[in-house]
Amino acid sequence: MLFNSLGFIVFLLVVMFFYYMPLPWANKKRMLLLASYIFYGLWNPPLVILLWISTVVDWIAGNKLHASTNKANRKMWLLLSILVNMGFLVFFKYGGFLIENFQMLTGLLGFEFQLLEMDIILPMGISFYTFQTMSYSIDMYNGKIKPANTFLDFALYVTFFPQLVAGPIVRSEDLVPQFYEPKRAASRQFTWGLFLLTLGLFEKVVLADVLLSTTSDDVFNTASVVNPLDAWTGTLAFSGQIFFDFAGYSTCAIGIALMLGFVLPDNFKYPYAAIGFSDLWQRWHISLSSWLRDYLYVPLGGNKNGIARTYVNLMLTMLLGGLWHGAGWTFIFWGLLHGLYLIIERLLKQKISIKINGWNGILLALGTYTLVNITWVFFRATTFENATNMLSAMLFINTAGEKVLWSGTIIKVFSVVSIMFLCHWFMRNTSVKEVAGKTPKWLLGVVWAAMFILLVIAQGSGEQFIYFQF
Repeated sequence: MLFNSLGFIVFLLVVMFFYYMPLPWANKKRMLLLASYIFYGLWNPPLVILLWISTVVDWIAGNKLHASTNKANRKMWLLLSILVNMGFLVFFKYGGFLIENFQMLTGLLGFEFQLLEMDIILPMGISFYTFQTMSYSIDMYNGKIKPANTFLDFALYVTFFPQLVAGPIVRSEDLVPQFYEPKRAASRQFTWGLFLLTLGLFEKVVLADVLLSTTSDDVFNTASVVNPLDAWTGTLAFSGQIFFDFAGYSTCAIGIALMLGFVLPDNFKYPYAAIGFSDLWQRWHISLSSWLRDYLYVPLGGNKNGIARTYVNLMLTMLLGGLWHGAGWTFIFWGLLHGLYLIIERLLKQKISIKINGWNGILLALGTYTLVNITWVFFRATTFENATNMLSAMLFINTAGEKVLWSGTIIKVFSVVSIMFLCHWFMRNTSVKEVAGKTPKWLLGVVWAAMFILLVIAQGSGEQFIYFQF
């Protein structure tokens, strides 16, 4: 079920009706759990079984890890949890990719090897909920947390519908304890949650889908090379589209949770105002970058085993981060570029000391944003040929490409992206809530009404959120 659909609005109203009825807290949690299964199952009902299996396996493994003191047994239960979760992820998300590359490799070696084609359905949001449940088992193994009080609390943690499909990826210590006591949003909290839901839908429907997505599609779906201005316009359009699409989903999720009385962590902090790539990954998809840091980079050794090993760990982390996003070599190369950027940044910081002030700060942020756009080419392109065609135009290697955009579209995209970048810069050390708190209520009401009117006018085409495919 999509947040940007009338069906979801009806679904949310029904959930709110039952949630705020005078029912026992345990019954309200059961209702939320059922609603979460309905929310997910309406897309493809049989795949709810995967959620059930992950929930049961990780609940049992977590309890065994907490109760056992035998090192071998504890490793066995952790391994079981990881194998089940990663097994699902590898089969459903990477099965076709692995088969395709295995057949290509055997062909290069002179062997004819043809497997039956498998039409594997990618379960929506599988990368998110598998990482979330794995973090529970790993934290239990490391003694960082205690088991959830009841199976109901844990099952709701796994399937809580606002963030089930595209995050934020929430740690158990941040969400599970919130299920222990009855929650009821205060009027101010409910209003703020409703505002965030409106803002998130505005970002998705109006900014991402209506203003930017068509331009991005027109440029990246062109078979031939496009001219440099169109190439940059299409890439900038995608950089805005993916931010408004994904940040829009996270904003909706946080807002819906607030309307129920729950608090989810921020997932974006004005990432296009980042000065350098270590700063970027503290601002973009924060729940994933912190997951990769805590459960991959640090266990690999982090920066504790010398410079060379640090660079290897950084590169492995970003390569796997790229692979997490999609089963394709373009995603892996996207991760490779981010790994190289992080390594080069560390090398430069060892040689050069730069004092950040207002003017050089915005120039460094603009430079970072430009390099980010180079990586977005590989993230958006479906093939390396498509990506190299785009880059040859953007770097003015090929200037005789096809013109696919009219001037009004180019002006629109540059206007939207410029405003987005400036908003990120001037709000980089604040939050939406802080800005809203300093804004006169009448002006905030006007902004809210304007967003709502534009949502009604735009309506949208009910396009799926980009990160649902991950």
